[in-house]
Amino acid sequence: MALNDKEIEEIRPSPPLSSAASSNLDDAYETYKQGEGVAIDPAEAKKVLRKIDMRIVPILFFTYLLQYLDKNGINYASAYGLRTATHLVGQDFSWLSSIFYFGYLLGQFPAGYLMQRLPVAKFLGFATLGWGIILMTTPACVNFGGMATNRFFLGLLEATVNPGFVLIMSMWYTSAEQPLRLESYYCTNGIATMFGGLIGYAIGHITTGLPKWMYVFLIFGSCSTAMGIVTLILLPDLPSTAKFLTVRERAIAVDRVAGNRQGVKNRHFKKHQAWQTLYDPKTWILFIMATGAQIPNSALTSFASIIIDSFGFDTLGSQYLQIPGGAVQFLSLLAGGFICTHWPNSRCITMTVANLICILGAGLLVGLPQHSKWGRLVALWLCYFQGLGFSISLTIISSNIAGYTKKQLTGAVLFTGYCVGNIIGPQTFKDSEKPGYHSAYIAMLIGYCIKLLMVLILFAYMWSVNKKRDRDSANGIQGLTEEEEKEAIEQGMHDVTEIDNKGFRYIL
Repeated sequence: MALNDKEIEEIRPSPPLSSAASSNLDDAYETYKQGEGVAIDPAEAKKVLRKIDMRIVPILFFTYLLQYLDKNGINYASAYGLRTATHLVGQDFSWLSSIFYFGYLLGQFPAGYLMQRLPVAKFLGFATLGWGIILMTTPACVNFGGMATNRFFLGLLEATVNPGFVLIMSMWYTSAEQPLRLESYYCTNGIATMFGGLIGYAIGHITTGLPKWMYVFLIFGSCSTAMGIVTLILLPDLPSTAKFLTVRERAIAVDRVAGNRQGVKNRHFKKHQAWQTLYDPKTWILFIMATGAQIPNSALTSFASIIIDSFGFDTLGSQYLQIPGGAVQFLSLLAGGFICTHWPNSRCITMTVANLICILGAGLLVGLPQHSKWGRLVALWLCYFQGLGFSISLTIISSNIAGYTKKQLTGAVLFTGYCVGNIIGPQTFKDSEKPGYHSAYIAMLIGYCIKLLMVLILFAYMWSVNKKRDRDSANGIQGLTEEEEKEAIEQGMHDVTEIDNKGFRYIL
């Protein structure tokens, strides 16, 4: 029989554990044990999921939208005199794109450690508030040195977003629910590309006041500052402490996530998990995958206006012709999230298809003649499928990496590769090659091919581990017995990694 809120509240907590034992327990373990064995009606669980979606997803959606606009503000501002006003010459603009990711790179491991030790939501809220303020100071920069410093600190604070959101996915959602929810905020990259172009187009019609390029940073920065305040007020830190849920609903929320066999959160840093991260082949496959994926990224972000302009379109055209690319990105992300949610073990297949489309687009950019401006523009739009491949790779961390120290470190390694790719990418746009940018398009093609190879290797590795564990299990067939399932969940709540937890199975 189901317990009511009062009955759950009256359950006495377990006696204090030793520090060694308590460090292995999940932060939500007490809530998990209190709700263990409580009957949960599927309709009730759906109601809790809806409440979680209504609170969590909108905050992730708007924050991710703004961080994408913020880091790519120089793309829109470049069309309205940024380079002339800040005296950028030669490769200076390319370096501004790269320097952002030097800050992003430096912030990865400290951010991961702090998000493990501190309340995740509060940490993300203050980071959002901080980068909004930094962005609003950008118009005060009058030369390359000032812009470079500004971009570095912007990257340092925005380094919290991607890994933080991956952790939030694993804390609030089941593995099956994660792809669609992750894509529901990641699709804002496409929305930002569409509406960023519209904002850029609108700013182009401002005829009074400050120089046009300054409005880009003032508008985006003020929105991010406001979003930081909203995050601090509304985003909860844990399912077990969420004030918008009742006591019973918290128990249900934790029980749902416990089924991932990963736990919810553990604030204690584990050295053995750090070492395991280093020798786990998935870590380095994901690193190379992220590097290859992000080498082409600058073509679709910081250099999109410049590339479209190089095809022969005018300044305003370089803004509104980014909108179809954003639409491709938006629709592909939502479609991919839907497919991976409703068809189990389709994630690597989805990444493979997205990468093949990107390879086609990059190949056309390399091979089409310069005068074929519409063909080259369509080829560029095809490359916007790259967001789907990369975003699904993030669910490998949220769904397939267990042990909280290992999860945040694997995320940090993946986003280190993300930074390396984004540092390399802008340097392939050589000022001496404009308007052709042939080296950049070849680099895009190589990056997509590397990523495709890594996806196939990752699939083969995880598939082989699953098959071996099925053979070694008690029944020797696919799937777990009820007792094995219960033990696997309990180990997850004791912060056991996916390598050590033999009841864990990878989602392919």
